[in-house]
Amino acid sequence: MTDLLAITVSSFFLAFSGAAMPGPLMTATIGESARRGPVAGPALVAGHGILELLLVILLMLGLAPFLKQDMVFAVIAMAGALMLAGMGVSMLLKVPGLTLSREASGGGMSRLVAAGAVLSLSNPYWTLWWSTIGLTYILYSARLGNAGVALFFAGHLLGDLAWYSALSFAVGRGRRFMSDRSYRVIVALCSLFLVVLAAVFAVSGLRTFLSV
Repeated sequence: MTDLLAITVSSFFLAFSGAAMPGPLMTATIGESARRGPVAGPALVAGHGILELLLVILLMLGLAPFLKQDMVFAVIAMAGALMLAGMGVSMLLKVPGLTLSREASGGGMSRLVAAGAVLSLSNPYWTLWWSTIGLTYILYSARLGNAGVALFFAGHLLGDLAWYSALSFAVGRGRRFMSDRSYRVIVALCSLFLVVLAAVFAVSGLRTFLSV
């Protein structure tokens, strides 16, 4: 019982520290929370969590050696770069017409769930983390059986949910103090960050590809 609790708690804090690092999912959480309110964070994490559950299952079935290959990283990095660049430019083009009064609808949660999965998949470092650190944790947890793996994943998902829910709540509740201009600035900055991140991923993927 003590070992199971240790796995749950340690995976929670490991996920929490990772979730706090800037990335596509955090950027989307800030932008969507300003638009839709505190529900955006949990919805994005739901998609993120579904994708992670599928990846954990695949890792347990032996996918890790494939994901660790340089060519796989290069392909994911460059495909993710194209995806993020497209999203960033699309968001940037919409900035002039954005208004909080019109955008504050709570509808379209299924789109946010899908976006959470897509944004995670577009980040090659997410895949790399799971095929190395994540796999190590899974193998360690598996020594305690299926319960160990399940509690590891539960702790990890709760860590993500805690961080992104808190971030979404803070941004979402701040809408009442935010003007349309401030909202546009936030979305524009998020858009530019996605484009910069796309460039970083593209360079990283290209360097890896050329070194293979």
